[in-house]
Amino acid sequence: MRKGWIGITPAAALAVLAIAAATGPTSAQQAAPPATPSQDQPDQATPPPPKQTHTKKINPAAQTNPDLDTNDQLAPSQMNQPVPAAVSQPGAAAAKPAHPAGAPHAAATAAATSHVVACSGLFAKDSSHLKLAMTFDAKNITFADVDAEGGTKVPASVLFPNDPKRRLEVWWSNPAERSGLYLIDIHGKSTWSAPGGMKLGLTLAQLEKLNGKPFKLKGFDKNGVAAVSDWDGGALATLPGGCKSGVNLTPDPKATADAVSALTADKEYSSSDPEMRAVKPTVSEVLIGY
Repeated sequence: MRKGWIGITPAAALAVLAIAAATGPTSAQQAAPPATPSQDQPDQATPPPPKQTHTKKINPAAQTNPDLDTNDQLAPSQMNQPVPAAVSQPGAAAAKPAHPAGAPHAAATAAATSHVVACSGLFAKDSSHLKLAMTFDAKNITFADVDAEGGTKVPASVLFPNDPKRRLEVWWSNPAERSGLYLIDIHGKSTWSAPGGMKLGLTLAQLEKLNGKPFKLKGFDKNGVAAVSDWDGGALATLPGGCKSGVNLTPDPKATADAVSALTADKEYSSSDPEMRAVKPTVSEVLIGY
């Protein structure tokens, strides 16, 4: 790169010539006309020109500007892979936005404030613990062991670990580097919602509405949990962004034990089945994964 050139503008030197001292009788000096500068004046009578100053000029050109069948269900017990160890107007005084409109940070901020999981942006497959920390603030995220199937523990990033309503668990396919999003777990009292509008507390009828049609689910296991097994080609079968969903439900606490045990885990039921509807199950866990 060519550097800026430096030009020198000399100041015009003004030579002040001294008036030669007149010689001769006093009367002659009075009669003689005033002396005028002449090239014939002696050199020693000429004062030195003022010192020249230098002004640097920088060349501006030199500056630079710097898709669900049974195999698709996502639950810790169903994992196929091992559990991972705007510009201001002229004259305006408006403050400059911290992030340009349309920047990725805009989508990230929306997710952070609305508590919605999307299969993109912060929750895309290539996300990381660092990206979450940069958006939600490091003080609102921790990396700790969380409960998994069979009483085991899995290291995961936990958003808002001390706030049950904002808690969100994020599992990584590469836990050592805390990167490569594998699973997002919404449970407990979390108010986070998943793609398609899935969230905790939804009834079978509400899930059918989101799906656009009835779906299939397994009966209740020994822990009293029924899992969606097939969305039957409904809207929830394919989520934008390529992630997959898993939904677990638990019966109404007022449902009788006999009514619940009659719906066994080795059988599949329609969400519109009268016996299944009778125990009034609601969503107790939503899993989103890749």
